[in-house]
Amino acid sequence: MRLFVALDLPHAMRTRLSFLGGGLPGVRWVQPENYHVTLRFIGELPGWRADEVDQALAGLRAPAFTVQLSGVGTFEKAGRVTSIWVGVQRTPALDHLQAKVETALQRAGLERERRRFAPHVTLARLGGDGIPAGKVAAWVQAHNLFRSEPMDVEHFTLFSSLLGKEQAAYVPEVEYPLARPMPERDDAAMDLRLG
Repeated sequence: MRLFVALDLPHAMRTRLSFLGGGLPGVRWVQPENYHVTLRFIGELPGWRADEVDQALAGLRAPAFTVQLSGVGTFEKAGRVTSIWVGVQRTPALDHLQAKVETALQRAGLERERRRFAPHVTLARLGGDGIPAGKVAAWVQAHNLFRSEPMDVEHFTLFSSLLGKEQAAYVPEVEYPLARPMPERDDAAMDLRLG
């Protein structure tokens, strides 16, 4: 199984992000059902190792939190743009969850992730077709003020990735709940009710 750990996006956010797609011929836009924020790419594992990963992630405890999507950008390799993304504002809670996922997976026997955590949602992938860099830069500039409303993160998900001819299909395998914060107690109101 080809696996990764990610934050799933609510339907309304997927729809909103899908409106950003378009305006760049030759770009492969990601289907809205595949939008996610990768916390840790795992890769190909045999079934018994996938079970160990599941057990490690199931033991993880972290609080629920909110995140906000903000801005767009690109990743490049050897001077060529390879993908277009929407950024995710980093927060201590997001970094905490990502670090706990990384630690849990290392304890399950996986090697440490060498890439730096750069939270984002991939919108498009660019092949070697030579889309002019100026057109990509103009698209980024036209959409860079994108901001979402804060989004509640109440779980994270272990996904499998099924490679297809056009795009991979991402299948949510297991959702792991995050702890909801306890509501603040109003001791004075409690005393009135009890007294």
